[in-house]
Amino acid sequence: MAMPGAFLAPLLLLLFSLGPYPAAARSSSGVECVLFNEEYMTCTWGNRETLTANYSLYYWYENKSPVVECKHYLQDQGINVGCHFNQSEITQFQPFRVLVNASLDGKTLEIPSERMELQDLVKPEAPVNLTIHNMSNNQLQLTWTSLYPKAQCLEHAVKYKSNKDTSWMEHRVNGDVFSFPSVDYEKFYTFYVRSKINSYCGSTQLWSEWSVPVVWGSNTNGKGAAGEQLHWFWIHTVLISVASCLLLLVLVILLVRMERVWVILMPRIPNPSKNFDELFITHNGNFQEWAGVPKDVMESFKPNYSENICHVSELPPKDSYEHLWESSNPSPLLLPGTPASPHKHSPYKNSCMGV
Repeated sequence: MAMPGAFLAPLLLLLFSLGPYPAAARSSSGVECVLFNEEYMTCTWGNRETLTANYSLYYWYENKSPVVECKHYLQDQGINVGCHFNQSEITQFQPFRVLVNASLDGKTLEIPSERMELQDLVKPEAPVNLTIHNMSNNQLQLTWTSLYPKAQCLEHAVKYKSNKDTSWMEHRVNGDVFSFPSVDYEKFYTFYVRSKINSYCGSTQLWSEWSVPVVWGSNTNGKGAAGEQLHWFWIHTVLISVASCLLLLVLVILLVRMERVWVILMPRIPNPSKNFDELFITHNGNFQEWAGVPKDVMESFKPNYSENICHVSELPPKDSYEHLWESSNPSPLLLPGTPASPHKHSPYKNSCMGV
């Protein structure tokens, strides 16, 4: 019986929309399954742009039954494009099969897949903690740590280049140590590491992602690309942010405590009135009493002597004085032979008394 044309288009889209995938990870139906670090697995079959029907996935192991539908679908804008499997749903070294149903216009088309071996679909986690050790004779030793639970099942690839190289050098390594035979101290080196399951534990070409790079050496033109990026990161992100916060904090403190700042910068002249409260309040301004001067000392400064007080009064003019004198006191008779002494008159009258 001829296959309806309505189901042919979704089937063709499902088969060819995903493009090229590793042969070990892709079945003939276009379903790609990847087991990530033996922790979880995803099976995908397209995206919203290429799929328009409603899809359902069923899976089973050949030596186990029954058939089970996917419990955790991966969706893209409401369309099922994949399935997520928890660790408890994964069994390695057992033939694994999936079946995808495409529903369109009330009809269902079953899209079967070839069997898959999950141990061949393992993609390890990228290595971490890359560390470079300086050895003698200009040698370096690169070590790392693998997050995959079975480290003995891994092989690794190390790629590196210096700032003066135009292409990357890559080496396969068994174990978690790589020795770099000779280095130039004038160069700047960058290293990456990735991992995959070796031939003793599986048959796969699924490599992990490249690790975070580690750098070593010096650059004659500067600190190298990574070092320069880190340098500018600290300047723009950390230093400027911290400086801005400190400046803002200083401004806030100055605004809140401006009066105290002015007192510190320009101290006020102290008011001495508080030191003389006792002089004016208790002793009524008596400095000697406030200063504690003894009374006998004060008595010694008093004067102990007396002097005559002379009262001076002004007399009338000479002519009037003589006239008054002559009228009130007739001149005495001069005896013969007695010389007449001239009489001098003073305009002032003195009278003194003893004090």
